[in-house]
Amino acid sequence: MPKTQLVRSYAKINIALNVLDKLDTGYHTLDMVMLPLEIHDSLYVQKLKNARDNYITVDDFSVGPVKYNLATFAIDALAAKYKFPDKFRIFVHKVIPMEAGLGGGSSNAAATLTGVNEYLKLGLNDNELIKIGAKLGSDIPFFIKGVPARVSGTGEKVEPITVKNDYYCILVKPPVGLSSKEVYDRCDLFALETCDIDAVIKALEEGDDELLASSINNSLQPVSIALCPEIQIIIDLLHEKGLKIVQLSGSGSCVFGLSTDKKLIKKVAKEIEDQYETVEVTKVRK
Repeated sequence: MPKTQLVRSYAKINIALNVLDKLDTGYHTLDMVMLPLEIHDSLYVQKLKNARDNYITVDDFSVGPVKYNLATFAIDALAAKYKFPDKFRIFVHKVIPMEAGLGGGSSNAAATLTGVNEYLKLGLNDNELIKIGAKLGSDIPFFIKGVPARVSGTGEKVEPITVKNDYYCILVKPPVGLSSKEVYDRCDLFALETCDIDAVIKALEEGDDELLASSINNSLQPVSIALCPEIQIIIDLLHEKGLKIVQLSGSGSCVFGLSTDKKLIKKVAKEIEDQYETVEVTKVRK
């Protein structure tokens, strides 16, 4: 039996997301602060004998195979650059909600890169993996680093930051998911707001939750609310329950709330768990 390697594939939230210029490629330049979460998918990596293709399988039958193209592309890109003939089966145990703005697909691709690198003992460092990952998806370089960071450009620039407080996190997703492509395609029709990224980083570094709550912003939030109005209902609900740091993550549709008060986060989750199918309690990874 070939060995099986377990790789954890963590989710993320965008505590700040500024959409800047639109490039000729159709992509936008971004300036973001991203935080990894403890909630994760599990990838089981196994080398195949005498196989012609790689196989990605998932235990969430509601997710079509198109969602896992990034993981397949990750193996192909790694093999093309480093000239190895090996083929792999990767089984994904899904926990991260899809079409939620939590980076599940990109995280799986990053975990695939790191997992195959470790499996074959290629010895590639983060920067080498980031060069490959940046060509596949804008969030992949962040997930390769796997630490709180300021992320800019089209996702290729990752600058680690310090987070002083221990934050617990509630994730609430409405029944409707959102396509990142559709949200970004529509965002040019809106007057997008941006926030002071330096102030957000300062608040995280100093543990100043009042400053953090007043500084955060997601340029895509109004766009996503227009597509899924229930996002605003969830944001208002979490504020009503006593959470001050509340925002849409990425292009949505998942809303997060942060607090250093674990009991409050769990209390809010208990009170609303019957209203939404996806209510998760997790913690920010530092």
